[in-house]
Amino acid sequence: MNVSIMDSASDLLSRSMASNSFHLSGDVTLDLKTMSTSVDRLFGDMTIDSFHQVLSVEKPPVSHHHLQVFNSQQSQPHNQQHFGKPATVLLQVKPQQAGQGLRSQQSQLPSNNETKKLSCDIENGCSGGIGKAKFLAVTMLEDVQAVRCAEFHPAGRVFAIGSNSKTLRLCAYPDLSKLTENHVAYQPTILFKRTKHHKGSIYCMGWSPDGNFLATGSNDKSVKLLRFTDISNPELSSSQETELSMHDGTVRDICFIEEVANRSSLLVSGGAGDCKIYVTDLSTSTPFQALSGHTGPILSLYNWGGGIFCSGSQDKTIRFWDLRTRGCVDVVTPLTSSASTKSPVASVCVEPSGRLLISGHEDAASVLYDIRGQRQIQAMKDHTADVRSVRFSPASYYLLSAGYDNRLVLTDLQGDLSLPLPSVVVASHQDKVISGRWHPTEFSFLSTSADKKINSLGVTTRTIVLRKLRNRNKSFAFSVKKKNNKLFFDVSCEETSTELC
Repeated sequence: MNVSIMDSASDLLSRSMASNSFHLSGDVTLDLKTMSTSVDRLFGDMTIDSFHQVLSVEKPPVSHHHLQVFNSQQSQPHNQQHFGKPATVLLQVKPQQAGQGLRSQQSQLPSNNETKKLSCDIENGCSGGIGKAKFLAVTMLEDVQAVRCAEFHPAGRVFAIGSNSKTLRLCAYPDLSKLTENHVAYQPTILFKRTKHHKGSIYCMGWSPDGNFLATGSNDKSVKLLRFTDISNPELSSSQETELSMHDGTVRDICFIEEVANRSSLLVSGGAGDCKIYVTDLSTSTPFQALSGHTGPILSLYNWGGGIFCSGSQDKTIRFWDLRTRGCVDVVTPLTSSASTKSPVASVCVEPSGRLLISGHEDAASVLYDIRGQRQIQAMKDHTADVRSVRFSPASYYLLSAGYDNRLVLTDLQGDLSLPLPSVVVASHQDKVISGRWHPTEFSFLSTSADKKINSLGVTTRTIVLRKLRNRNKSFAFSVKKKNNKLFFDVSCEETSTELC
């Protein structure tokens, strides 16, 4: 009997009602701190009480002492020059009393207490003379050969690097608090280095959720496990090393699974050769399960919690696996441009709630898939060559994709995902980009490339831009910026109006 992923994993995934539109944020009331981690972080020291969806355009009574944000999902024109599709909001600001609301008591606030109807977004530009926010290379490390992979430690203080030169490095994550537009990239502090870590190129790597294990895979057909007892120690050293040799081809990707019931950690690895996925118990370093199903090399693996993970393959399919049923529970074949066009799946990722899957393909397409509704949402063509890496930002507001067209693209996922989505190129290399990885808490990422470099990139300004919204023949923009631990507000109007400005 063909068991559906929806039936075998009902605790993680459930069907959604059929609809022509798809929103990641479907609840009427949302918590901004969990819904928009990256946006909340860019607000800096602001206290944000609530984030509610409202449909009314009327001004609510001003009775709160904090900044409140209200969201109204009105359709907005798409602008490919900006990496954010705005959500219509109402901002409510009132002067603060001691110890309340905005933590910066010297913040320059609008002189009146009116609620203003605005369009909220993070853009690569802003109004009122505040400079543009953009990603800059903070650190840059150059190897003698292509840098294939990099992964942040779960705590975010360290990142690991693997390259074709067989060298493994662990580097310290840089301080981004004083990043400016005239910043010059420097080499990161190397905490741990091992040459000839594998007999071949290091193709993939991953940290266990607790951060104690680092696994690497290679075209020498092996997986190596390193145990680190104290990742915060400046003199970093591994206390244990294990080599696994169950594969008979290049190991292309790995991921970890935490089994809460058994209090154990599992390592999942896949690649070429027999095209099987192997599951290894970390407590014994023993492979105990081999999963068959793919007919081509496995290029990508991803787990988003629990015993379920997915795999993308050269055979143009994505398979969902449930370790509780010990097999494949669903198969998806994305259509990349037409009703019959399919392409090898080079990368897969699932956002944390398990509702939305993104896949990157060798024909330059990225495909959004509704897991609950078991339907494809749309295929995007933001690249002109293979899409080798796709990752959701920590709060799933953005998608970071990396391609063989030498570019990294940021796509805004706010609003209706069935409509064309705004995107912008945020970084580039001189050769193919192989991977892009978000920092677990900061609005920054790593990029690795065939140009032999790995960059860590961060945003130059902590700026929230509220894009212009036309309402009753009036247009205005509102922006807020953190500088020297103070918040600065700026309002600009195209038409003078005491009601709006």
